[in-house]
Amino acid sequence: MDGMVDSRVKPGKLVRPSREEAMKAVRTLLAWAGDDPSREGLIDTPKRVVDAFGEWFSGYEANPEKELSRTFEDVQGYDDLVVLKDIEVESHCEHHMAPILGKAFVAYAPKDKVVGISKIARVVEIYSKRFQTQETMTQQIAESLSRALDPAGVAVMIDAAHQCMTTRGVHHRQVTTVTTSFLGSFRDDPVLQDRFLRLVGR
Repeated sequence: MDGMVDSRVKPGKLVRPSREEAMKAVRTLLAWAGDDPSREGLIDTPKRVVDAFGEWFSGYEANPEKELSRTFEDVQGYDDLVVLKDIEVESHCEHHMAPILGKAFVAYAPKDKVVGISKIARVVEIYSKRFQTQETMTQQIAESLSRALDPAGVAVMIDAAHQCMTTRGVHHRQVTTVTTSFLGSFRDDPVLQDRFLRLVGR
């Protein structure tokens, strides 16, 4: 893999199955659910599921630090917040493999360099396209930005609905989960935290 390995996966311990082995596993799950994997409507489902997994979990193949490696130091004296709102979050719960769907809000206070705003959205995408807990994902995004940009502070908030809660279990469809991570000046200054929350409409 070219990307940064998830810190929860021990290097050298992961043996990735072949595509055929993955499709066989899907056939097993279809049969376990009570259907016939060989019937017309399901015959190509294993291929489609494996292709979908390749898209849903492409974050394992990507490196967030690489995305943030190109920065710009000519900021013309700009020293206020950079805020991105409503970044789409499409992730999957590591407990039930169910979708986590929501929005991310990211801010940083630059010191002497900035990064292209699309790169910040890309970092959110990379971490979301892995099996996750929302708490861990929020912290990973904040720490990645802090390491790469060395800003005065970073703030990240994610507001998302967990399909493991809306489509199974307690079936509460209107509940969303909000998580935050404040680093540097955002952690130390409640006024700055409040400004961030007001800027993102929370």
